[in-house]
Order: sequence, then C-alpha cells, then structure tokens
Amino acid sequence: MSNEVIILGAGIGGLTLALSLHQAGIPCRVYEAVPELKPLGVGINLLPHAVRELTELGLLEALDKVGVRTKEAVFFTEHGQLVFREAAGRHAGYDWPQFSIHRGDLQTVLYEETLKRLGPDSVVCGRRCTHVEQDAEGVTVHFADGAPPVRGAVAVGCDGIHSALRKQLYPGEGAPRYSGVNMWRGTARWKPFLSGGSMVRAGWLSVGKMVIYPIRDNIDAEGNQLVNWVAEIHAPQPAMRDWSRAGRLEDFLPAFADWHFDWLDVPALILASDTILEYPMVDQDPLPRWTHGRLTLLGDAAHPMVPRGSNGAGQAIIDARFLAGALKKQGVGTAALEDYDRVRVKATTDVVLTNRSNPPDAILREVFERSGGKRFDRIEEVVPVAELQAISDNYKRVAGYDPAALKARASYL
Repeated sequence: MSNEVIILGAGIGGLTLALSLHQAGIPCRVYEAVPELKPLGVGINLLPHAVRELTELGLLEALDKVGVRTKEAVFFTEHGQLVFREAAGRHAGYDWPQFSIHRGDLQTVLYEETLKRLGPDSVVCGRRCTHVEQDAEGVTVHFADGAPPVRGAVAVGCDGIHSALRKQLYPGEGAPRYSGVNMWRGTARWKPFLSGGSMVRAGWLSVGKMVIYPIRDNIDAEGNQLVNWVAEIHAPQPAMRDWSRAGRLEDFLPAFADWHFDWLDVPALILASDTILEYPMVDQDPLPRWTHGRLTLLGDAAHPMVPRGSNGAGQAIIDARFLAGALKKQGVGTAALEDYDRVRVKATTDVVLTNRSNPPDAILREVFERSGGKRFDRIEEVVPVAELQAISDNYKRVAGYDPAALKARASYL
C-alpha cells in the first residue's frame, strides 16, 4: 500500500502541509483545481505562532524579502483618537516576528519552496476533486474532466471555503453564516505612516471600521510602501461570496469621507487604490469532527472564520504542522488523523467562536459603546486600559500565541 498523502488544494495550508510532510520524510503530492497558480488576494498578518512554524521550515529569510515586520498594533476611534497600542512580534518579546504580507507573496514563497524541495511534479494543477472514496487500504481521489483518479494512504482537503471534500462529508450543511458585515479591500502605494510597521484598527462596525497596514516595503524609488486596507460596515444583506468581486466606492466611501487624521488621510488612501474588492464577512458553524476514516480537512476547508483576529492563515499553518507531526509520530494512517482531529477541532472551534464575539477589535467596540461614539479627553475616563489589554491577552491565549505558552510549547515536528 502506498503511504503517500494526497493533498487537495495548493493554498497556504496545503503547501505548508506539503513542506512539513517533506521535512518529516513522508511522501505527498498536491492536486490543485486551477490550471495555473497565480498570486491572489491582498494583505494578511502572520502572527508569531504561525511565523514560528514557517521559521522551523527555514522560510524566515524568504518572508523578510517579501513582507513587512509588524512593529505594533494600534487602535483609534473614528475621530482618529488613540485608544490603545501594544508592541508586536519581536518588539513584544516574542522569539519570532509578526509579518504583514501580501497573501499572494506568501503563497508564492510556499509554492516555489515546494517545487524546489519536493520536485517539479509535486504540485499538479488543473485537477479539481469531485469526490474521494476510501477502503481498508487507502483512498481513491476522483477528478473532473476525465482526469485519471489517484491512489494514496490518506486524503487531506485543503481546498478552501468551497471545499469539495467538506461538501462530501457534510452534504446538508447549508449556506455560510453571514455576520451582518460586508467588507471592501484594496491596496495603495503610500508613504510609511506611524512606525512604518503599524497595524491599525480604527472606528467601529456600526459607523465604519478600517484595518490598515503595510504589506511591502520600498516598492519604488520614493520609499513608498504597498499599504493594505479593509473597510467594514454593518449591512443587512451580504455581498456575493466571490473573492474576485469588484467593489464600488459609493457603497462604503461616504462612511470614511471625514477620516482626515494627522497620521493618515484615509479617504485619499482608498482613492489611491487601483482595485477594490468586496466580500461578505462570513464563516461556518464549527464542525463536530473533520476526520472520517482516511479523510480529513484542514484550513478554511475545516474552519472558515470571520477575519477579525488576523488568524485564518495562521490556523491553517498550525493545522498543517500539527498534522505532519502526528503522521510522523504515528505513521500515515487513521490513528494520526484521529489525533489531529481531537486536538485541532477543539482549538479552532474556540478561535472561530471568539472571532465572532471577542476578537482584538472588541477593544474598539467597548470604546465606541461606552463613549457613545463621541470624542473623549482621556481614554481612562471611558474604559480602563487594563481592561483593553485583557481583551488582547485573552485572544492571544485562545488563538495559541500567548508569549510564554508559545515559547514553552514543544515543536510539532
């Protein structure tokens, strides 16, 4: 029987799993639905727990070439008033940095390293999985358009929010859960602002909220950065669930028209963007289990979450590392998949639910609700700073990057 792991999907989770299995000495191959891998998406943040895993894969130097080391997380009101700030990554005492990075740049790093380490045939494009069969000896993966099926020991669905394997395992699951918030995203060339490595959250969802951070440094002779922004507003109806859907300025720009702050002119930043994308903020209710015999799920296929904790890609990376470690220790079979299920379903369920209720930007909610959206003289008169710090610290604990616990945790591999 072949002990090859079949990975469905060449996104961040699938490619991290391939690199991790190679590191563990376990054969694998990645099958990707699109005919050609191209850099997609906009900015994401890689928190220290995810960067630890990529560092253990020897990718820190490559990340430094394409990303921006995040120096601080900063929170402002819709009036531009400072609410809370804290250091990030190594600036906060972690052993690993935090990166703000273009999703496409990260995927390119992972893809190129996979081809380099595992060989040019390790990622097969143009193979859209339709279903997977399993028996006592292994799995058979079937593809669309008459492509021949492949055999392996286990199959891992890393095929994202529209996962074919998830639909096979949970055919009656139903539509995604809409959070009541739509978001618009874009990038613009801009001069460095604040520390030059600041991740800004400002405003609140009922009046308009922004997340803004640089994702590439020194992109031209003037020293500009590529700055990523996300606008979020409560809306009764969700936008279409399509990552490439174009957004319209008139649907959201009026909410931010007066955001001319001494640290950033927000409407000018938005207007300087070449492309604007629109997407609903959705997730799915956590599944009771991902593993069914020789089949399991990983990343967005397993636990799509609303992007309010900078943690979607990070949790996919951790899934991949934990699963590779389990397969290394227990062999390529059902026991390792069950162990992975036992630990990671619970861990990511906690993150999904906390992203709904009390992610880091709950700091902005508390200030907005207690101030009535009005200006204040001192933040301490609105909410104690210790209470804001506790929101941030609790999220670190739930998501797995509490500084002391992360440093003390043994490597997954």
